[in-house]
Amino acid sequence: MFARWCQEPLRAKLRRPYVHLVFGARQTGKSTLLSRLLPPDALRIDLSVPATRASYLRDPDQLLAQCRSLPRRGKPYVFIDEAQAVPALFDAVQHLYDSDKGRWRFVLCGSSARRLRRSGANLLPGRSFLHRLYPLTTSERPPDPAPAPHAPSPLPFPWPRGRQPARRFPAVDLETRLAFGDLPGIATAPEGARDELLRAYAAVHLEEEIRREATIKDVPAFLRFLRLAALESGQMLNCQAISRDAGVSQPAVKAHYQLLDDMFVGFLVPAFAHSARRRVLSTPRFFMFDLGLRHAAAALRATRDTVRANPGPLFEQLVGIELWKRLQYLGTGQLYYQRTKDGAEVDFIVEVPTGLYPVEVKWTEHPTSSDARHLLTFLREHPQRARRGFVVCRCPLPMQLHEQVTAIPWSCL
Repeated sequence: MFARWCQEPLRAKLRRPYVHLVFGARQTGKSTLLSRLLPPDALRIDLSVPATRASYLRDPDQLLAQCRSLPRRGKPYVFIDEAQAVPALFDAVQHLYDSDKGRWRFVLCGSSARRLRRSGANLLPGRSFLHRLYPLTTSERPPDPAPAPHAPSPLPFPWPRGRQPARRFPAVDLETRLAFGDLPGIATAPEGARDELLRAYAAVHLEEEIRREATIKDVPAFLRFLRLAALESGQMLNCQAISRDAGVSQPAVKAHYQLLDDMFVGFLVPAFAHSARRRVLSTPRFFMFDLGLRHAAAALRATRDTVRANPGPLFEQLVGIELWKRLQYLGTGQLYYQRTKDGAEVDFIVEVPTGLYPVEVKWTEHPTSSDARHLLTFLREHPQRARRGFVVCRCPLPMQLHEQVTAIPWSCL
């Protein structure tokens, strides 16, 4: 079993006497991780099994009898996988929790927030902790080549308690990550099977979830939208163009983007609004949460040839996704970007309590001072909060481009 960054923090949190909600897209490793963290005698209910799901849909109250039959000693765990499939179980969990807060430890796992919201499911306010799991980060998946020691980073992400685990996922080079993404199951699969697995993920999982959404009447139109949204991943939203090309209304396009967010397979990076510039654009950028899935959803082959055809935009997406995952795990800060109407751009802006860190992404092994010009402009405009910028690129070692700007290898990110 390979180690996950959130493993030990989550283990400690699961001991606390609350209901624990663990959300994340499918194939991010939620069930595998929780099976490792929970004791072997935990009551496990897997609602992805059709017969089990049908049984609890018919009679959600059976959970009450099952939990009450568990021994009182040891505070038994109750693990419900794909909990969004039977929203009524949230009410049953609340009833049990309120009747005896110390008797059970409930862990509910889900891969879609849409169904819970549409059903008015009880998310147990005041009784629950929310945890998220994401695809692998650079900390979990060692870069090849190894990063330079003591290199700076716009958002450091060391292992909790400073201890690296004995077994991380296999080391990976940049081209591999750009081609296949960072889903755990894909990272450990034979390379020859990865493209087919990703295409199956896009075709089976995404379409299956979509067909369960009663609000989507025209599934073929949604799939056209999905392909266009994946192709445009990393770009500013252009609902008008996608509406025209997919043959759906602009309100429907906005609702479809929301669905991808609800399924945890996409996210928005807002424009940085705290700028003195008057000609700064305000449209957010949309990203698929994993590059391998992005290729599959865009009907592209997840191969090295796809990467080599146009690596720069994919590299920029990889950096943005990595920064976003780190911020989500750390639970503090926000990711932005900035672009002016005349084309000046800062690819990413990391906002954390210690300040602002502008980041440029360049597909080059030999960065120069010209690569830092937009960063320096941003630093001049925000002298109190932004004092250091970074160029993430493919240089072998960190390079000082300016007293305030450092170029770092992607492996040091």
